[in-house]
Amino acid sequence: MTTASDSHSFTVVAGDKHSEVPRTLDEPVPQALGFFDQFGLWGNLGVSLLGFTGAIFVLQPSGAGTPVLSLLASVSAIVVGTLAGTLVVALSGVAGARTGAPAMVLLRGLFGRRLSYVPTVMNVIQLLGWGIFELVTIATAAHTVAPGLARWAYIVMAGTITGLLTLRPLGAIRILRRVATPVVLVVLVYLSIELLGHPLPGFNHGTWSGYWAATDTVVAVAVSFAPLAADYTRHSRSPRTAFFGAFVGYSVTQILCYLIGLIALVTVAKNPSDIYGAFIAVPLGSLCFALLATRELDQSFADVYSTVVSVQNLRPLWDRRVLALAISLLATVLALAINIADYENFLVLLGSVFVPMSAVFIVDFFVLARGNWSLSGSARRSTMLIPWACGFVAYQFINPGYISWWVAMWSHIATFVHFHTQTWMSASLISFVVAGLATFLAGAITQLVVRRHPPRVERSLAGSDETLASPRP
Repeated sequence: MTTASDSHSFTVVAGDKHSEVPRTLDEPVPQALGFFDQFGLWGNLGVSLLGFTGAIFVLQPSGAGTPVLSLLASVSAIVVGTLAGTLVVALSGVAGARTGAPAMVLLRGLFGRRLSYVPTVMNVIQLLGWGIFELVTIATAAHTVAPGLARWAYIVMAGTITGLLTLRPLGAIRILRRVATPVVLVVLVYLSIELLGHPLPGFNHGTWSGYWAATDTVVAVAVSFAPLAADYTRHSRSPRTAFFGAFVGYSVTQILCYLIGLIALVTVAKNPSDIYGAFIAVPLGSLCFALLATRELDQSFADVYSTVVSVQNLRPLWDRRVLALAISLLATVLALAINIADYENFLVLLGSVFVPMSAVFIVDFFVLARGNWSLSGSARRSTMLIPWACGFVAYQFINPGYISWWVAMWSHIATFVHFHTQTWMSASLISFVVAGLATFLAGAITQLVVRRHPPRVERSLAGSDETLASPRP
């Protein structure tokens, strides 16, 4: 039987406030989310407890004991990095709104059906890993505020709530818009005001050396959401709504999140581990921190639900509700059983795979295909692996991560080819540009070959199993 996900397009229908995600990929896709729904979702995803402590990688991009960036340089890196990374996320989301397809299914048009399984499996691994990481983070934060309950109990509670949220994803997004988003914005503004009551160092006190490395850390955090953007924007009422909801919502809150972490570091916190204590120390700080810890459930929700949708690229007819409960249970059990901190560096490395892949997809979808995208996956496009690989190699040359044997391997390769990393180089931005240019070049060569050697038998696109899906207006 041929399913909707096996053909050239999805059937999209208008939705309302009672609409919900279909059980399988073979059912019509309700496009029910307006601008404020998308703003609420992405605004909440832009805030993370890890983001507050991540400000140290902006302030000291070369590591502990090295010179710190000036406040002006740090703020600039946060703004530039957020806007650059979020632009990639928003563009990826537009593709979902135009086609009605989730993120990993969209890759069938980029690589072909079977090759799309490669990034899909990688995405499942990284999302499950980050889902476990978020459950541990939520439990640790909750235990800090209310140590009367054991940490394992908080993990079980967080896992249970995550599973319930993933059963009704669009309902969860509406709750985020109505309840969580206003609370989060109030908490962020309140913490900003309280922390700004302490004297700040001079804006030019510090260095600009390492500016692009600092920017790169912020870009990487934002771009990490690109492989799951379309899972949510496919339910937007229009591509315009999808783009601006994601771009504005995520940018505003990630910038605020990093700025608050930065202010805490340069005023009251003596090291990154003191940031949570700095929040709790302000008037009503415990309440604010508790609200932020509770809000972190949107991160675990997004990780688990996108794992579900990614698995459906492999098995389109599997019921997402059963998958949601199974994956939530698995994430909870693993959060109780393993020390996920040991795998954080591996998850960061795996995330670097998707930065150049996002560039390949965006250039191919918007520039080469101009939005006309086949989801049948019948054509195997293995040549698109080349620009992806080029971007990945560029990324590893500049920033191979933190796994010792992996870093040593790339250091030896860089020495062999006489490559020296410069302070102005950004791994995310350069790998994105390299992959994008390589994709454009591959597309130009393909078109040239087709013109010189046209197929012997030409068929009308109408009625062909290679029919391209027309973009929605």
